[in-house]
Amino acid sequence: MSQSSKYSVETKTRTSSIFGICLILLVILAVFVPALVSRSVLQDLFFILTMLVLAQFWNLLAGYGGLVSVGQQAFVGIGSYIFFGAIILWGVNPVPAVLLGGLAALALAVPIAFFAFRLQGAYFAIGTWVCAEVTRLIVAQWKQVGGGTGTSMPRDARKEMWGSEWIAQVFDVRASAALDILAYWLALVLVVLTIGGIYWLLRTKRGLGLAAVRDNLEAAESVGVGATRMKWVVFLVSAFGTGLTGAIIYLQKARISPDAAFSLVDWTAFVLFIVVIGGIGTIEGPIIGVLVLFTLQSLFADYGTWYLILLGASGIFVMLFAPRGIWGMITDKTGLQLFPIRRRLTISNKNNEKKGNENG
Repeated sequence: MSQSSKYSVETKTRTSSIFGICLILLVILAVFVPALVSRSVLQDLFFILTMLVLAQFWNLLAGYGGLVSVGQQAFVGIGSYIFFGAIILWGVNPVPAVLLGGLAALALAVPIAFFAFRLQGAYFAIGTWVCAEVTRLIVAQWKQVGGGTGTSMPRDARKEMWGSEWIAQVFDVRASAALDILAYWLALVLVVLTIGGIYWLLRTKRGLGLAAVRDNLEAAESVGVGATRMKWVVFLVSAFGTGLTGAIIYLQKARISPDAAFSLVDWTAFVLFIVVIGGIGTIEGPIIGVLVLFTLQSLFADYGTWYLILLGASGIFVMLFAPRGIWGMITDKTGLQLFPIRRRLTISNKNNEKKGNENG
């Protein structure tokens, strides 16, 4: 090999670079969407964005960290209830109260992780669900925010919400529609930060360590990876993001109850469906999965139990014929990677550049 040769490690590909530019343009366009679509469409987009965030954080836990939790509704619920408590009891403006919801979920994750990390496999999953149910029962006794029946956001808080008056004037809409626009923008910011943050993490040495812990805990520890530390970091980050999302969801809904905020179906079962259908262990998978869920909901939600049966049948079908999800099937056939994280060794010299196969 010539002395002028140079080795480097790359993850990005030509396809991912082009996609990155298109994604930036799409985000810029998304900022102005409230001026272009109806309120009902905006609410649909809000649903897609918030479910995508929940799915990405669960995918970070299970797909990259190997921690299969079925208790994520605990963080949605506590985040949304502390959000309401901060508004009603402490007079905090709803916008900064969203951050308090995330911090509350982060605080709750500490004792849950302390007990759940002593369990493995299915016992870990059941343990997280039990913790979520205990949290729901405790919160249902909180009389100041409605107890078991729930409560609504005070009208004064909605009027004084940061940015709502400006939005109402600029878009010439009522206060309720301004609330939807504000919630949509908050959800959009959270999606960008979530996907960007997870992608950045997976491209670092910590991301490699996380994948090693998922694939083989003993082997990862034998080469110096702090498995316990990695699990704590991933669990706490996921809880914080899930709590923020819960607060934003109920900022838009403006009404809360324990059964809704701690719903296993809405905040965990649907999230699992999104990730499994789209492709677990990929950033692209939840994006596809949430679009599939939204499409099925739009077409069949009025059919009651048949709709749930169809969701279950769809999940079983994908697991049987595409175990790695829709995106995994696409990748297997095309090699396409929009968020590549696989490292490739590049060898270059003054006269030419030779690259390894573009697999990621």
